[in-house]
Amino acid sequence: MSGYSLLYQLYEQRLLRQLDGQPRPRHIGVILDGNRRWAASIGALPETGHQRGANKVDEFLNWAAAYGIELVTLWMLSTDNLQREASELDRLLNIICDTIEHLAQCWPIRMVGNMGMLPEAVKERLLTAERAAARHDGGGVTPKVNIAVGYGGRQEIVDAVKELLYSANTEGRSLVEVADSLKISDITEHLYTRGQPDPDLVIRTSGEQRLSGFLLWQSAHSEYYFTDVYWPDFRRVDFLRALRSYAQRERRMGR
Repeated sequence: MSGYSLLYQLYEQRLLRQLDGQPRPRHIGVILDGNRRWAASIGALPETGHQRGANKVDEFLNWAAAYGIELVTLWMLSTDNLQREASELDRLLNIICDTIEHLAQCWPIRMVGNMGMLPEAVKERLLTAERAAARHDGGGVTPKVNIAVGYGGRQEIVDAVKELLYSANTEGRSLVEVADSLKISDITEHLYTRGQPDPDLVIRTSGEQRLSGFLLWQSAHSEYYFTDVYWPDFRRVDFLRALRSYAQRERRMGR
């Protein structure tokens, strides 16, 4: 064992001791950022970074499971990403489908995003994997995993409002009636994540310090943790640092 590995393990143990008995998040959202820049840093093609980042997902979920996290939301493809050059997008979508099909063998997954914005073949692969993963839902497997593909926070709110209006129309309610009775909970009940707790902690890798619309509605009272590490290089020690930072916060929940 190298001296570096030994020091690394000792540091991890120190972090775990610091976390002992501290509050932990129920729901963690992760913006998996930096795959392309990681690839560029080693002179590789973007798909090399996308694949390396995809390989990190299962590892991360095992860390979350070991720490008792109940729900993880992973942002793997934004609505803006759908505008990328066709050849790169095709390769990226294939990597995402392969990854989600693998995750469906072990984790209860839920697709969150506008599936209608994806190519039909991709949409079918993702929804088939989601259905296959449903067998885990009653087995106490944690964390449950939201996969955000074709996801944008503004698009989610638009879709929620549309669904709300369609529902009201079916019930024979007028727009005036809807407007007069509209509550925050009415929007929440039509989000992709309806029925789930809001994220307590949002992690973004790669050094960017913005949400870019991730869980825009749900993250109103979330704690944020930004790290310079590119997603493919994200380590368990980085995860534990994020948890330590969360444990040190005083959560006011807007009060």
